[in-house]
Amino acid sequence: MRVCVRDGKVNGRPIVRAWESLNGWLWLAVERISRGFYYGLVISDTPEWGYFSEKDIFRFFPFVWEVEPHDIPFIHREVRT
Repeated sequence: MRVCVRDGKVNGRPIVRAWESLNGWLWLAVERISRGFYYGLVISDTPEWGYFSEKDIFRFFPFVWEVEPHDIPFIHREVRT
């Protein structure tokens, strides 16, 4: 499946929060499930849709950080899941 990330959206779904890491991984949340839990696209060695938590992401601290909301529209990628 081809996935397009541009203009603050993943396949047309608005990105509500995003994180990136030094190794190039991106966590793009398109839905907030509950406090600290999200559904979205994780772009890693093997991009996939799924559920993740802030706790999962920050296991990689200090090598991961939240993308500032004003920078989210500048994330552009095309991947296959």
